[in-house]
Amino acid sequence: MPSKIKLYTAKLSPPGRAVELTGKALGLEFNIIPINLIAGDHLKEDFRKLNPQHTIPMIDDNGTIVWDSHAIIVYLVTKYGTDDSLYPSDVVTRSKVNAALHFDSGVLFARLRFYLEPILYFGSTESPQEKIDNLYRAYQLLNDTLVDDYIVGKRLTLADLSCIASIASIHAIFPIDDAKYPKLAAWVERLAKLPYYKATNQEGAEELAQVYRARLEANRTKAK
Repeated sequence: MPSKIKLYTAKLSPPGRAVELTGKALGLEFNIIPINLIAGDHLKEDFRKLNPQHTIPMIDDNGTIVWDSHAIIVYLVTKYGTDDSLYPSDVVTRSKVNAALHFDSGVLFARLRFYLEPILYFGSTESPQEKIDNLYRAYQLLNDTLVDDYIVGKRLTLADLSCIASIASIHAIFPIDDAKYPKLAAWVERLAKLPYYKATNQEGAEELAQVYRARLEANRTKAK
């Protein structure tokens, strides 16, 4: 049963929150198994046996192990979706959703990760402007992509649920300028109205921002 799906994740993780958002949209309940990345839970032997890439999120669906948030959300919709609204079967529409999932993986989350990782894990005291500029360029790219209410057309899809987890996390650190990125800001507001959005995504994004600021300050204090 879906209620038995184990989700290994962390509230701070944007990809983990994308999976939780998808679960909410599908009406699924997860057995959440918290993984503390900073403490190195994902590097323990029992976890690495399940996932040699030792990444989160990961699901265990009655013995079926799937990792990578984009693979997981497609799996969940394909197996448990009652219709194709989140992942349309039309080949053209689906290609656009897939493009957005790759955009999240290769641009949005990647740029956030490359900015945060040195600070969270390796004691960096730097906040490189080049990496920050890349995040704002990502805002511009998504703003330019939004020609409808949602990333792909006029209804919610996996494209939105995946990208909003990354965007909300970036936004909590580097706020979106409504005047500069009006379509992006309007899209964020639209998704924020989902009944499960605040608890499932916004709170984790804000917590990530708090951890980032505290860690950066601690690193700088230590370096003095």
